[in-house]
Amino acid sequence: MVLLILVSARPALLSTRMRFLQALPVLLMYGLLCSGAAPVNTPDSALRSITSEDVLRHVRVLASDAFEGRAPATRGEELTVSYLIEQFKMLRLEPGNPDGSYIQKVPLMGITSEIDARLRVKGTSVELSQPAECILSSLVFDPLTKVTNSEVVFVGYGVVAPEYQWDDFKGLDVRGKTLIVLINDPPLPDPNDPSRLDERMFKGRAMTYYGRWTYKYEIAAEKGAAAAIIVHETGPAGYPYMVVAGGYGRETFDLKSSKEKKLAVQGWMTWTAATNLFARAGLDPQKLKSNALKRDFTPVPLHGVADFMVRNKLRPVDSQNVVAKITGSEKPNEYVIYTAHWDHLGRNEKLTGDQIYNGALDNATGTAGLLEVAKAFRKLDLAPKRTVVFLCVTAEEKGLLGSKYYAEHPLYSLEHTLCDINMDGLNPWGATSDIEVVGYGQTTLEDELAKFARAQERVVKPDSEPQKGRFYRSDHFEFAKVGVPGLYIKGGVDLIGKPPGFGKQKLDEYTERDYHKLSDEIKPDWNFDGAVADLRLLVQIGNAVAQGDHRPEWKEGSEFKAKRRAATHNAKR
Repeated sequence: MVLLILVSARPALLSTRMRFLQALPVLLMYGLLCSGAAPVNTPDSALRSITSEDVLRHVRVLASDAFEGRAPATRGEELTVSYLIEQFKMLRLEPGNPDGSYIQKVPLMGITSEIDARLRVKGTSVELSQPAECILSSLVFDPLTKVTNSEVVFVGYGVVAPEYQWDDFKGLDVRGKTLIVLINDPPLPDPNDPSRLDERMFKGRAMTYYGRWTYKYEIAAEKGAAAAIIVHETGPAGYPYMVVAGGYGRETFDLKSSKEKKLAVQGWMTWTAATNLFARAGLDPQKLKSNALKRDFTPVPLHGVADFMVRNKLRPVDSQNVVAKITGSEKPNEYVIYTAHWDHLGRNEKLTGDQIYNGALDNATGTAGLLEVAKAFRKLDLAPKRTVVFLCVTAEEKGLLGSKYYAEHPLYSLEHTLCDINMDGLNPWGATSDIEVVGYGQTTLEDELAKFARAQERVVKPDSEPQKGRFYRSDHFEFAKVGVPGLYIKGGVDLIGKPPGFGKQKLDEYTERDYHKLSDEIKPDWNFDGAVADLRLLVQIGNAVAQGDHRPEWKEGSEFKAKRRAATHNAKR
């Protein structure tokens, strides 16, 4: 921008000239802001409106026993949705659905499965106790499904990855077969340093989508398998087997409109059960694992067959995403979205004593954070130029279904949605000197985050546990799959005033003791100072996008960049 100032020496114009010169700094700042040459500043008053007390206040409500664990299609959903709408109205946010409501209905199919399984290896019956050794479920929308004489085959990691010249199936026809699959990506050692993983293959320590359990079921279904059972190991999975077993026998969900190919049976088994199965087949379990790390691995028949009798009780239900917005002042048809999932695991009436999975950290904290971010935006002196959408999604715990439904049935143009900023589990252990980005290296939003973090005297780091694949485990991923750049942070691990390693210790304790367990409740030592600092960063980033002239982009090397390029091209046609 060029600003030309003509100064006249005529005395009659002196007062006018002086008034202009006094206003010059304001004009210059306005011009710089409009040109994108200066950062967008978020007023301190807006940032200070986010407080630890208010975060905790929301969490106390959402994670209370009265809300019964916030499962979709329950009384807990009704209470949660009513609370969120009430809070949005108190903040004077507009209804987010163009139909004038705060609700986007998400049609789901509830499925409660009873599955009888028989496994015979070399003619001998192999017992698999549910849920102690094996968890089986079905997402087929049929009341009765039978699988008989299904050949059992070990397919290594069950990966087909052309970019790595990797194919665990080697052309084997697996139609109608039962597949035994290892969890995670193949952990290939670096040929120059066997103590490390090869960064050129499957991103080294960082999980790719090939390592995600959902992918393993998807590729098995695509190839026509009848069943796929993943061998669980705590280290590679990132959580203990009891997290999986906690859902045994309970209702699962899928999108009612789903047209994806499905397995008749999908499930998990413990490593102990798998080793017993391999041994019955006369195979060395460790040798099988070792061979699965080779590019020339071929599927191994286990000399056995499986029979499954699947009885599904089906229940069509309408769950709900809750959505509010602030309409942009200049570019109302461009959007910045904040997301958090409001749901958790509900209650299990089969248990004695405590039956409620309160989900305090996961994800009452993230939902509380979204409400606090919305409050901060309402405190801005300058209304955002672009529309800011606050989206609380359902059924994340059921497979990211609420965000998946939004991505398939967007209320607003995805081509003109600049980014999704996601909150899933805030830091409850105090202030940190760092902040971590899940899926680090994906988008330019990380660069903006680093700028604002420096002002807090903090540093941005990659996820300290990339092997857990968190990038594929929360709602921003469904937006990424359709090309929308996302940002998903988690609180850092370097806690101020605490000894080294304290932050990792707290994370490990939560994963082991509380994650997806009845004990995920508010703890006496919780301190949301770090969460408040994180939320203020997210407000600054979203406001910069909403007010600025530059669109967030996927970085070179991101698998989602081509999706965005195609979407942008279509939008310009």
